[in-house]
Amino acid sequence: MKIYTKTGDKGTTALFGGTRVPKHHIRIDSYGTVDELNSHIGLIRDQKIDQHSKEILMIIQDRLFTIGSTLATDPAKATLKSGKARLNIPKISSADIQRLEDEIDLMNTTLPEMTHFVLPGGHQTVSFCHIARCVCRRAERLASALNDLEPFQPEALMYLNRLSDYLFVLARKLSHDLQAEEIQWIPQKES
Repeated sequence: MKIYTKTGDKGTTALFGGTRVPKHHIRIDSYGTVDELNSHIGLIRDQKIDQHSKEILMIIQDRLFTIGSTLATDPAKATLKSGKARLNIPKISSADIQRLEDEIDLMNTTLPEMTHFVLPGGHQTVSFCHIARCVCRRAERLASALNDLEPFQPEALMYLNRLSDYLFVLARKLSHDLQAEEIQWIPQKES
């Protein structure tokens, strides 16, 4: 497979199914941001963190490729003439969402109760989690806007929403594991 095709030299790209759209199309921005998120999660996985978290992050990366593939498919061409789905991969399921919720609940059992917002930072690995969380929220916003124009599988949008929560709790867990200071945001009072 050739890496460069030159077909995008005029600012368009092909979706799964062959439809060409501008590279600034919301669909491209949406799955491109999911790809960016996946790269940030890879960066977290490359840190010195517990093996269980690494394994969950690997599963998440797989699911993000599924979401990206879903977003990169022209809805008008999602079904082949044979009636089969163009993407022959498992869709995001309620079990995928439940896995994130279970992981969040498990991590929360070891953490002190939150009484304030937390300032991102305290350790480089924790900061990577917060960056990934913010990119996840951007991916969710773009996917939500795309869904308003051309609806897609609802579980994919739900997954992105739950994933940002997971990344926030993972940041708190890693702060705890790394004995990093978790700084609460306490708003200043007006004088």
